[in-house]
Amino acid sequence: MPLLAPAALRETLPTKGALLGLDVGTKTIGIAISDPGRSVASPVETIRRTKFSDDVLRLEALIDSRRVIGFVIGLPVALDGSEGPRCQSVRQFAANLMARRDLPTLLWDERFSTAAVERFLVDEADMSRKRRAEVVDKMAAAYILQGALDALNRVA
Repeated sequence: MPLLAPAALRETLPTKGALLGLDVGTKTIGIAISDPGRSVASPVETIRRTKFSDDVLRLEALIDSRRVIGFVIGLPVALDGSEGPRCQSVRQFAANLMARRDLPTLLWDERFSTAAVERFLVDEADMSRKRRAEVVDKMAAAYILQGALDALNRVA
């Protein structure tokens, strides 16, 4: 299954089914899931990265238990729109994941996602630095996934 644009992803997906949102970092992977109607993204967990074969086992358990039908993976594009080494790393992660699970995949521009979540956690939720560190990655995954869901629901 190739990487898809939002319109192509929507055409590929069945009417109902959850999407898994991933914020792939160098040390952690934030994970979020949509409801089956693909309206709302909810944070699930953050896994500490080890090696891909171990990381993917946890992802596959979630894919199976939550009946995931596709992926939205945050792409860390630079502020000027260029793609650097981190983008290449995420693209390779996506390719490796798709080799294991042939599901429709959308790479979603994640610029400002972590900053937006951090700002919310400080300003609105008044969380301590320690607590923010525990939840920021899964919240960023939910932020990324929600942005993609909103775009998918706008596509006619």
